Amino acid sequence: MTIHQQKQIEIINQIEGQIRTDSLKASAVIPVENFDEDTRICLTSVHFPHRSFVNSIYTSITKPLQKLFSKAYYYSPSSLHLTIKNIRVINDPPHFTDHDVTTAKKVCEKVVPSHKQFSVYPYRLLLFKNNLALMSTTDEELDTIILDLDRELNKAHISDDKQYVNFRYFFSNMTLARFNTHPPQEFISKVVALSSTLKIPVYSIDSVSLISGNAVMKKLNIHDKWMLTH
Repeated sequence: MTIHQQKQIEIINQIEGQIRTDSLKASAVIPVENFDEDTRICLTSVHFPHRSFVNSIYTSITKPLQKLFSKAYYYSPSSLHLTIKNIRVINDPPHFTDHDVTTAKKVCEKVVPSHKQFSVYPYRLLLFKNNLALMSTTDEELDTIILDLDRELNKAHISDDKQYVNFRYFFSNMTLARFNTHPPQEFISKVVALSSTLKIPVYSIDSVSLISGNAVMKKLNIHDKWMLTH
């Protein structure tokens, strides 16, 4: 494990502590009754993983949990994604215009292809107040991509409006489920058990897509996609 990964884990541990004391200050998606029909739309850059990676997550994590908490909203395999860099958080009406989308495309087209593919290393599950996430450390390249995008988006006057708890050692966070009622204890216990025996393979991110959509990747519009270099 690299020093960079160790720093990422330290930050994730800090976030877990803030969740326990209900003091987490990062932007969060407020639950709604029907996540599929949620009219709040975001503008963000993401990676949609290859099918084999998605299937390993869905089979080993999602399916066992569905049996214990059916009221939760579970992401379908096609909607599972890894956020690279947020641009505008979800809102109705959206916090962005068609012009902002065009500008963001120009920024991504300039920045993304100049960066290399990088790996994510899934290592635990983390239960937030209203969602469950698969947490991964990453190669340092993720920091470089995010910081470069952030700089160029600021120059283009469409700065990221998300509130973060850290501004370095960015990690990978894949939301697997959302809920608007408190999970039962058997669900929580299963999450802990699955996390302690997690065997999700290392995965290489090779592309970045600029998308708009709601929190569960419905009302989705994929504006463009760029490949990272080898």
